[in-house]
Amino acid sequence: MTQLLLGIAPEWIPTLDNFVSGRNVELLSVLRRAPAAEQGERGLYIWGETGSGKSHLLQAVVEQARASGLTALYARGEVPDAAQVVAIDDVERLDEGRQIDLFALYNRVRESGGMLVASGMQAPAFLSLRDDLRTRLGWGLVYQVHALSDTEKAQALQQHARARGFELPNEVTSYLLRHGRRDLPALLATLDALDEHCLRLKRAASVPLLKEVMRGDLAV
Repeated sequence: MTQLLLGIAPEWIPTLDNFVSGRNVELLSVLRRAPAAEQGERGLYIWGETGSGKSHLLQAVVEQARASGLTALYARGEVPDAAQVVAIDDVERLDEGRQIDLFALYNRVRESGGMLVASGMQAPAFLSLRDDLRTRLGWGLVYQVHALSDTEKAQALQQHARARGFELPNEVTSYLLRHGRRDLPALLATLDALDEHCLRLKRAASVPLLKEVMRGDLAV
């Protein structure tokens, strides 16, 4: 494989194109056009369980906005400065002071015609946040991010491997799904570790090498 010969892995960047949509087709369509919309909702909130892909989507929206020439910022558990597109992950992590900052930022972005995209573990009404902030987050569009099925996770793993430039045999994918952690970020992290292990050994991905990675028995 070319990647094994070069000994390097291409940088993987979350985009809307490399997000496996599953049952999130409508949400993905909304995110594709949201930052560029001149009218309509200027706030969007997405929620879902850990590993459902919320962080991927928020980072992808920021990448898309920057590619379109807009100023865009992503933050997790923090409140950044204002920009034309602002994405804030894990709003339930915000303390009282940062919740006040987010309330003010939401109003500034909305008034300036920008777009604020936020995420959390629960729908706005069930968040443990200030009442005024919960209300603001529920003003715009609200979507649940549905977790992927095993078939869709397999597709995501294969897509991720291709993006990194290596071939992932079906038996390796199947073993990882049976014996790895269930959330997609953990599965992708294991896949990245397998890729690096294969590069060090100059060998193709296989179930025995995956087992070494999952046991922590890695070549140095």
